Amino acid sequence: MSQASPTRVFVELVPWAGKERENTLVPGGEALPGPRRLLQAAARAQPGAAHELHVSGAAEVSLSPDQAQVAVRVRSTKEAAAEAKRSVCRRLDYITQSLRQQGLQAENITVTKDFRRVENAYHMEAEVCIKFTEFGKMQNICNFLVEKLDSSVIISEPHFYHTPGSVENLRRQACLVAVENAWRKAQEVCNLVGQTLGKPLLIKEEEVKEWEGQIYDHPTSRLASSLTVQQKIKSATIHAASKVFITFEIKGKEKKKKHL
Repeated sequence: MSQASPTRVFVELVPWAGKERENTLVPGGEALPGPRRLLQAAARAQPGAAHELHVSGAAEVSLSPDQAQVAVRVRSTKEAAAEAKRSVCRRLDYITQSLRQQGLQAENITVTKDFRRVENAYHMEAEVCIKFTEFGKMQNICNFLVEKLDSSVIISEPHFYHTPGSVENLRRQACLVAVENAWRKAQEVCNLVGQTLGKPLLIKEEEVKEWEGQIYDHPTSRLASSLTVQQKIKSATIHAASKVFITFEIKGKEKKKKHL
């Protein structure tokens, strides 16, 4: 979900006729033409030249994480290799079966197994990595596994992240919203002063910022395990801000032709 922040705009109409002296003296006594004469000369050199409107606009958008991953680890250490395998596989089958019953697709479930000798015993460990796009379902499944399985099963804290390409889309969206805000402001200014907004002559993105979570409340100093799910989602939310500078052509209002 994204939202645009208020836009700060400055407006400048050029060329302009100043009130300074018509001539300015420079060292040596030579006289330079004043702003008014320069404008008159420019108008003669480029008859019908359009004025320009300079507008600066900004926008901020945000994107919450759209995926999460949870790891469920099952381990067992036994003197006999078969017993260690049987203990882990029994709980592993229960976990995978429960996930399928909850409607999770096979491509969102990854199972890895590790079997090794530890001193005079055999140790087996299996890990089930589960990807979720529905965070409510994720919480329900994790709560169910905690309730049904014993302490030998460890469920990791959920890791929230964004799908590939979504952050780049967020940056583009911030720039587009900033341009749209600047255009709307320029349109309002032209309506106010009785002018017609023309085509953009220059569009420049002057500043881009990107950060994760809230600047004033970033949980870097707090343990991730102490955060609620909503706090983790908030801390994983990405924000992007863009500031643009646009030069528009300004046209005078067209005079209506009188019908004879």
